[in-house]
Amino acid sequence: MIRFENVTKTFVMEGKRKTIMRDVSMTFPSGRSVGLLGRNGAGKSTLLQMIAGTMPPSSGRISSSGSISWPVGFAGSFHPELSGAQNCRFIGRIYGVDTDELIAFVEEFAGLGVHFHLPLKTYSSGMKSRLAFGASMGIAFDTYLVDEVTAVGDAAFRARSDALFKQRMRSAGSVVVSHAMGQIRQLCDAVVVLEDGHLTFYDDVEQGIRDHERNMQRGG
Repeated sequence: MIRFENVTKTFVMEGKRKTIMRDVSMTFPSGRSVGLLGRNGAGKSTLLQMIAGTMPPSSGRISSSGSISWPVGFAGSFHPELSGAQNCRFIGRIYGVDTDELIAFVEEFAGLGVHFHLPLKTYSSGMKSRLAFGASMGIAFDTYLVDEVTAVGDAAFRARSDALFKQRMRSAGSVVVSHAMGQIRQLCDAVVVLEDGHLTFYDDVEQGIRDHERNMQRGG
C-alpha cells in the first residue's frame, strides 16, 4: 500500500514555477500492478522518485507498507568506478540480501559477459539499464517501480524481462510507467492517470487508457 496525503510537488525552473502535483490524496492498493499514464513532462518519473523516497514532496506526506524498489532500470545511483558485480554486492548489503546469490542472478540475467566485472563508467546506457533491471528483479520487493525498463535491449532481452516481471508480479505489486498501451494492458490490472496535477484511479484498465488518450487528443 502506498498512500498520498495532500501531496503537492512544485519545481522552480528559470524563475518559473511548475506544479506537477496539486494537493493529491490517493492510495495505491497492495498487490496490484498499476499503470501510470500521463503526458510527456507531466511528472510521472518524479512521482516514482517520490514513492521511492529519493525525492521529497513540496508538501504533504507519502507513506507505504512493505518494501519498495528504486525505479527499475534506473542506474543513476550506481558508482561509476565500481564494476557491475561490485555495485550488485553493495546493493545486496544495503537491502540485506545474500550478495553472492544476487551477483549470480544478475550476471546470468543481464548477459553482460566480461563487462559485468568492468567499471560501470565503461558501460553503454543500455548495459546500465540491463544491470539495473537485473539488480531490481534479483531482490524480492513488495512493490516494484518500473519506468519504461523493458524498452531496452533486443527483442530476446525484452521478452525475458517481460517474463521475469510477470513472475515477480505473482507475489508483489508494481507501479508501471509506459507509453506503450499494449504493455500497460499486458502488465497492469489498474491504471492511474496524471493530468493537470491530479491523479485519477481506474479499476478498469481500458477506461483509464481511453481517458488518457482523450487527454492527449485534447492537447496541452
